[in-house]
Amino acid sequence: MAPAATEVAPAAAVAIVAVPFPAQGHLNQMLHLSLLLASRGLDVHYAATAAHVCQVRARVQGWDARTVRSLHLHFTALGIPPYETPPPDPENPIAYPVHLQPLFDAFCDHAAAPLGRLLEELAATNRRVVVVHDGIMAFPASEASRLPNCEAYAFQCAAQSFAAGFKDPGHCLVRALGLPVPPPEFFFTKEFLELAQKQGGFGVPGAGLLLNSCRALDGDFIDELNDTLSKDGKKLFTIGPLNPLLDLDLDLDATRPAPSAQPRHECMDWLDKQPVSSVLYVSFGTMSSLPGKQIEELAAALQSSGQRFIWVLRDADRADIFAEAGGESGRYASLLSEFRKRTDGTGLVITGWAPQLEILAHGATAAFVSHCGWNSLLEGLGHGKPILAWPMHSDQPWNAGYVCGHLKAGIVVRPWEKSRETLPAKDIQEVIRRAMDSDEGIAVRNAAKALAKDIRAAVSEGGSSWADMEDFIGHITK
Repeated sequence: MAPAATEVAPAAAVAIVAVPFPAQGHLNQMLHLSLLLASRGLDVHYAATAAHVCQVRARVQGWDARTVRSLHLHFTALGIPPYETPPPDPENPIAYPVHLQPLFDAFCDHAAAPLGRLLEELAATNRRVVVVHDGIMAFPASEASRLPNCEAYAFQCAAQSFAAGFKDPGHCLVRALGLPVPPPEFFFTKEFLELAQKQGGFGVPGAGLLLNSCRALDGDFIDELNDTLSKDGKKLFTIGPLNPLLDLDLDLDATRPAPSAQPRHECMDWLDKQPVSSVLYVSFGTMSSLPGKQIEELAAALQSSGQRFIWVLRDADRADIFAEAGGESGRYASLLSEFRKRTDGTGLVITGWAPQLEILAHGATAAFVSHCGWNSLLEGLGHGKPILAWPMHSDQPWNAGYVCGHLKAGIVVRPWEKSRETLPAKDIQEVIRRAMDSDEGIAVRNAAKALAKDIRAAVSEGGSSWADMEDFIGHITK
């Protein structure tokens, strides 16, 4: 799916309202979906809190400015009362980002009324209003059901293999994989699960489900889900991956630059100077922070390995990222001062926002040390980069096992069973060696490249995800 705008016949009098869950990976996936639909000439309204609309606009990657401008970003649509914004606690033995729970509660408790008003306004001037909402929350579907010309579709930001195993660890397809299913405490906190249950328990309350995956990744799980939903008269549209897949040559070793709505990050100039497939990209997402001792061990491993690297070292997002203080976190500033001297010319540390999509698409990037959030995995595997899995919480423990154990496109760095332990530098260094200089590393690189070709085939014209996107657009504009 090309990120540039394309000319299509306008879908007159149909408005789409996208309602994301307020966490970066969810905001980002919904933004990609919204931009894809807007690029097809549809009238798309992205509705979130003002801070989160600003957040996605500041962090959008891979899209041209024209398409971004075509999207209606509603800065004031979902106003909610003030909520607690504690800082992240990297030393908390619970890996889940508990500091974001007050935001999640406030949004789900108070966003329904302002969303209802927005839907009423659009319903009064459009033949049809289509709400696409994150599947974690059901209130957008409830608001849509109040209007005769409005319908809702849930949007699932996680792999269907995870969703199946989370809802039923004894699911036949999950058992057939032979992969261990982590216990619930490795996924979510009790407070988050209570919120999800209150919101409908990850159900499909509206007319159907949009799935950010493809058959190359979720195969039989998609067929099984389609059978289940069709029995309830609901539709399934498997349309992923939604993130732009930047242009690569046939062997996935080089990248042609693509237009972007954002200025080029300085790290890309550094990458341009590195040999092909020589750089390890290290990033743990936006919702979790590593404890201080683990940062020291990872720094020691990167230094001792002599491996070229880009390391994104930043604290987790607060509920409002614009309330954060700028600059490097004091808890690791002294470590970084010496570390940068010792790795000068070999590595690059980014303490702010990094252009992950562009880094993963670059031909110099060899592999991705990742927390295994689904959004990051789609970006990495879609660009043929093997995953060095370091899961922390939510769907990440399952995703790590699935990618490494089933898809064979990665190597586990820290097993989820040891997620509360400090991983020593020597163990990290050994995995880096295996990934970059062993037959095992060659095998996972080849598997990742093969997956990338299958993923790209799915979203290319005539592919399965392309066809489902066509079906969805045709369905909502008929």
